[in-house]
Amino acid sequence: MCLPPSSVAVVLGTRPELVKLAPLIHELGDATRLVHTGQHWDEAMSGRFLRDLDLPEPELLTGVGGRPRAGQIAQSLGQLDAAFAEDRPAAVVVQGDTNATLAGALAANAREIPLIHVEAGLRSYDRAMPEEHNRVMVDHVSDLLCAATGENVANLRAESLAEARIELTGNTVVEVVRRQLPDAAARTTLLAVHGLSPDGYVLATVHRPENTDTAEALGAVLAELDRIARAGTPVLFPMHPRTRAAVERFGLDGLLERLAATGPVGYGDFLGLASHAALLVSDSGGVQEECTVLGRPLLVVRRSTERPEAMAAGFAALVQPGEELGTLARAWLSDTPERLARLAATPSPYGDGLASARIAALTTAIAEPEGADADRTVPRASQVLLTA
Repeated sequence: MCLPPSSVAVVLGTRPELVKLAPLIHELGDATRLVHTGQHWDEAMSGRFLRDLDLPEPELLTGVGGRPRAGQIAQSLGQLDAAFAEDRPAAVVVQGDTNATLAGALAANAREIPLIHVEAGLRSYDRAMPEEHNRVMVDHVSDLLCAATGENVANLRAESLAEARIELTGNTVVEVVRRQLPDAAARTTLLAVHGLSPDGYVLATVHRPENTDTAEALGAVLAELDRIARAGTPVLFPMHPRTRAAVERFGLDGLLERLAATGPVGYGDFLGLASHAALLVSDSGGVQEECTVLGRPLLVVRRSTERPEAMAAGFAALVQPGEELGTLARAWLSDTPERLARLAATPSPYGDGLASARIAALTTAIAEPEGADADRTVPRASQVLLTA
């Protein structure tokens, strides 16, 4: 059964959410009502992502970006509640753990609209992370919990969430990477533009507050990247606007002199560059998943992670800014051919590339009148897929 046009509100607010939800939006088709809170909105980056991912123009909330966390959630929640009161969706979909995710979840819960949480069950057990609080609260008000991995399922069960609401779906990142990775000719051109050789450079991104809010942390990361470049391995460093502003604020421009520092790159270009890097260095959650599909090693510059699967599978390691980062980077770069061969033969822990079809089928079931009954019992994925 097809859902009516614009009947499923997909609420998001950041570029990673656009990326992760793109294949699900394509699966839902005309049933999608895309709502962007504006948490991360600018035409240069968000507009490009919408076009690159072939997504529809969203309903855009106002006055959200630039506010502190509580202000973003409150401003988004008020506008979402009014929008859902005026035009009630049959279901609401949110993804991950952003402020937009929590606002969308609370708005759906307040209006008793079935809520689907994509990428449920992530846990870092680091209460210093605002995202940890967001993801826990969203899981506990959701009607359908789409867990990407068995570990995510175990986390949800440990918190006594109802088994009938938990589905192991895989992660949409597998589909996204496969669809958005440029072809071989385009990747060759991309490397030539940046003056890079396959398997011969480091690709680094840094944007999280724990790495950009103090001169000590950011300086420690940049100093190690500088040492790698001085030792002869090129370092390409696409810079998030927050990182650029922090470099200027702390007077760290000198540490960029040997790096190939650029502005943000499009998602497809980033994947193309990552697919040929000898080493990735990042604090991004998404890169921790993407590296497993691309078969590339990653050093995660963070104090904790909610995505341990990449580490358990041998793709990634958690490191602190400074000497630990530099020491492990040099060690991993010293055996690049062997490491790349090993990772190429290691399957991604994030699934088979069919997550979006599963989630779309489950969403359709819960959004239909018979799928949104009093106790909101959600059919098992196998049942839905067999009858869809």
